Amino acid sequence: MKSIASPIASKVNNVFIHVSDLKKSAEWYSSLLGLPFHKDTVESPVYNLPVTTETGLTLDDHTFDPTFTLNPSGHVLFNFFVQDIDEAYTFVKDLGITIVKEIERIGDFAYFNFQDLDGNILMICNC
Repeated sequence: MKSIASPIASKVNNVFIHVSDLKKSAEWYSSLLGLPFHKDTVESPVYNLPVTTETGLTLDDHTFDPTFTLNPSGHVLFNFFVQDIDEAYTFVKDLGITIVKEIERIGDFAYFNFQDLDGNILMICNC
Protein backbone atom coordinates (compact mmCIF):
# COMPACT_ATOMS: atom_id res chain seq x y z
CA MET A 1 0.00 0.00 0.00
CA LYS A 2 1.45 3.33 -1.04
CA SER A 3 1.32 6.10 1.58
CA ILE A 4 -0.13 9.45 0.60
CA ALA A 5 0.53 12.90 2.01
CA SER A 6 -1.98 13.81 4.69
CA PRO A 7 -2.65 17.01 6.65
CA ILE A 8 -3.68 14.87 9.65
CA ALA A 9 -0.92 14.27 12.20
CA SER A 10 -0.31 10.59 13.02
CA LYS A 11 -0.82 11.44 16.66
CA VAL A 12 -3.88 10.77 18.79
CA ASN A 13 -4.52 14.09 20.44
CA ASN A 14 -7.18 13.40 23.05
CA VAL A 15 -9.38 10.58 24.36
CA PHE A 16 -12.87 11.41 25.65
CA ILE A 17 -14.37 9.65 28.67
CA HIS A 18 -18.07 10.37 29.12
CA VAL A 19 -19.07 10.92 32.77
CA SER A 20 -22.23 11.76 34.72
CA ASP A 21 -20.72 13.98 37.43
CA LEU A 22 -17.88 16.18 36.14
CA LYS A 23 -16.48 17.35 39.50
CA LYS A 24 -16.48 13.90 41.09
CA SER A 25 -14.96 12.35 37.98
CA ALA A 26 -12.30 15.07 37.69
CA GLU A 27 -11.28 14.45 41.29
CA TRP A 28 -11.33 10.65 40.84
CA TYR A 29 -9.19 10.71 37.65
CA SER A 30 -6.81 13.25 39.21
CA SER A 31 -6.33 10.96 42.19
CA LEU A 32 -5.96 7.89 39.96
CA LEU A 33 -3.26 9.56 37.86
CA GLY A 34 -1.54 11.43 40.70
CA LEU A 35 -2.42 14.82 39.25
CA PRO A 36 -3.07 18.04 41.17
CA PHE A 37 -6.77 18.79 41.59
CA HIS A 38 -8.46 22.12 42.25
CA LYS A 39 -12.24 21.87 42.43
CA ASP A 40 -12.61 25.57 41.45
CA THR A 41 -11.10 24.87 38.01
CA VAL A 42 -13.75 22.32 37.03
CA GLU A 43 -16.38 23.92 34.81
CA SER A 44 -18.97 22.15 32.71
CA PRO A 45 -19.06 20.89 29.99
CA VAL A 46 -15.48 19.56 29.99
CA TYR A 47 -12.44 19.18 32.21
CA ASN A 48 -9.03 18.62 30.67
CA LEU A 49 -6.81 16.49 32.88
CA PRO A 50 -3.27 17.90 32.80
CA VAL A 51 -1.60 14.75 31.45
CA THR A 52 1.92 15.06 30.11
CA THR A 53 2.44 11.89 28.07
CA GLU A 54 1.77 10.90 24.47
CA THR A 55 -1.48 9.07 23.85
CA GLY A 56 -1.43 5.71 22.13
CA LEU A 57 -3.97 4.14 19.80
CA THR A 58 -4.56 0.39 19.53
CA LEU A 59 -6.83 -1.34 17.02
CA ASP A 60 -8.20 -4.64 18.37
CA ASP A 61 -10.16 -7.16 16.30
CA HIS A 62 -10.70 -9.50 19.30
CA THR A 63 -9.44 -12.52 17.40
CA PHE A 64 -8.89 -14.37 20.67
CA ASP A 65 -12.35 -13.52 22.06
CA PRO A 66 -15.00 -15.32 19.98
CA THR A 67 -17.77 -14.04 22.29
CA PHE A 68 -16.95 -10.37 21.61
CA THR A 69 -19.71 -8.32 19.96
CA LEU A 70 -18.76 -5.03 18.31
CA ASN A 71 -20.94 -2.12 19.43
CA PRO A 72 -19.75 1.05 17.69
CA SER A 73 -19.74 4.20 19.79
CA GLY A 74 -22.24 6.89 18.85
CA HIS A 75 -20.14 9.37 20.85
CA VAL A 76 -16.75 10.83 19.96
CA LEU A 77 -14.04 8.44 21.16
CA PHE A 78 -11.10 10.82 20.66
CA ASN A 79 -9.81 13.47 18.30
CA PHE A 80 -6.99 13.82 15.83
CA PHE A 81 -5.08 17.11 15.82
CA VAL A 82 -4.66 19.21 12.67
CA GLN A 83 -3.16 22.61 11.94
CA ASP A 84 -5.65 23.46 9.20
CA ILE A 85 -9.22 22.29 9.82
CA ASP A 86 -10.41 23.18 6.31
CA GLU A 87 -7.60 21.25 4.62
CA ALA A 88 -8.29 18.24 6.85
CA TYR A 89 -12.04 18.42 6.14
CA THR A 90 -11.43 18.43 2.37
CA PHE A 91 -8.95 15.56 2.72
CA VAL A 92 -11.41 13.41 4.73
CA LYS A 93 -14.31 14.26 2.40
CA ASP A 94 -12.19 13.42 -0.67
CA LEU A 95 -11.44 9.99 0.83
CA GLY A 96 -15.19 9.31 0.86
CA ILE A 97 -15.39 9.15 4.65
CA THR A 98 -18.81 9.87 6.18
CA ILE A 99 -18.92 13.25 7.95
CA VAL A 100 -21.47 13.17 10.79
CA LYS A 101 -20.99 16.75 12.04
CA GLU A 102 -19.91 19.57 9.79
CA ILE A 103 -17.13 21.94 10.86
CA GLU A 104 -18.10 23.90 13.94
CA ARG A 105 -16.13 27.01 14.82
CA ILE A 106 -15.98 28.43 18.33
CA GLY A 107 -13.56 31.35 18.34
CA ASP A 108 -10.18 29.96 17.23
CA PHE A 109 -11.31 26.39 17.96
CA ALA A 110 -12.80 24.32 15.13
CA TYR A 111 -13.75 20.66 14.78
CA PHE A 112 -15.79 18.16 12.82
CA ASN A 113 -16.87 14.56 13.46
CA PHE A 114 -16.75 11.56 11.17
CA GLN A 115 -17.29 7.78 11.25
CA ASP A 116 -14.70 5.03 10.98
CA LEU A 117 -15.37 1.85 9.03
CA ASP A 118 -17.24 0.30 11.95
CA GLY A 119 -19.39 3.38 12.64
CA ASN A 120 -17.43 4.73 15.63
CA ILE A 121 -17.56 8.53 15.87
CA LEU A 122 -14.20 10.30 15.80
CA MET A 123 -13.25 13.97 15.76
CA ILE A 124 -10.68 16.14 14.05
CA CYS A 125 -9.89 19.47 15.69
CA ASN A 126 -7.32 22.23 15.58
CA CYS A 127 -6.58 22.50 19.33
